[in-house]
Amino acid sequence: MSLSSIVWVLLAIVIAIAGLNWLIRYCLRAPRIPEQGSPAQHGLTYQTVSIPTVRNKQLFGWYIPAIDKPPAPAVVVLHGWGSNAEMMLPVAMPLHQAGYAVLLFDARCHGRSDDDNFASLPRFAEDLDCALAWLVQQSGVDAEKIAVLGHSVGAGAVLLAASRRKDLAAVISVAAFSHPANMMRRFLAARHVPYLPFGWYVLRYVQHIIGHRFDAIAPCHTITQILCPVLLVHGSEDTTIPVSEALEIHAQRRSDVVKLLILPGEHDSSAELERHADKLLAFLNHATRTGV
Repeated sequence: MSLSSIVWVLLAIVIAIAGLNWLIRYCLRAPRIPEQGSPAQHGLTYQTVSIPTVRNKQLFGWYIPAIDKPPAPAVVVLHGWGSNAEMMLPVAMPLHQAGYAVLLFDARCHGRSDDDNFASLPRFAEDLDCALAWLVQQSGVDAEKIAVLGHSVGAGAVLLAASRRKDLAAVISVAAFSHPANMMRRFLAARHVPYLPFGWYVLRYVQHIIGHRFDAIAPCHTITQILCPVLLVHGSEDTTIPVSEALEIHAQRRSDVVKLLILPGEHDSSAELERHADKLLAFLNHATRTGV
């Protein structure tokens, strides 16, 4: 083979890899769904807020002050992949009625928050850290009684953030996957992408792009580093993330402060969470108001 032929072959390989990388990022991008309503439609008094986050981006959020005399305990609520703050309002309502201040916000590339070059579980966690930094500055909030609640990728993010912090009163994880590789394999299998060679490459490329190994951010591993009480909530009929993954995370707990709550319902469990809000509130009240 001539030198020019080798050059053309190498160039074709480079172009093919670049095209494959673009296709991976395109297929994995988060769908953006801006909010259409507001907490006011649920009878809630609120403030629209803008929260600075990393890379000079801004997060859109709604802050619902507590109805009780301040300082009050508070909960930061984080949506899942392709969702937004509005979709988590059913969870916010019982929290507010129970006397909690509530902060809901959109992660980057979601809802009305700023765009970025990509979204990921670690970036969800970065945005959560920034939301917590904003919340503790609010005069009506008890900074020592702040809990976080996340759904799906947001659940993985609250577990990741909690594994690196010692100032949270409680964590509620709703429908978390046990390991990102499990979720990626299901995504690829649903699209009939063979693991070898393509799926193997996708998993490694995604880890390269997000700058984190999946093992380091996997909920089945981060749960071992969390000190505060944790409630793992999962739908018994969840076909997106099977309930067995909640059992796997729970099995890796470091102590009995990590509880498991299996509820009826599918992956989108906001209605079930509202219906069983008494169980969530019992957990939060014990953690934030007794200090245990």
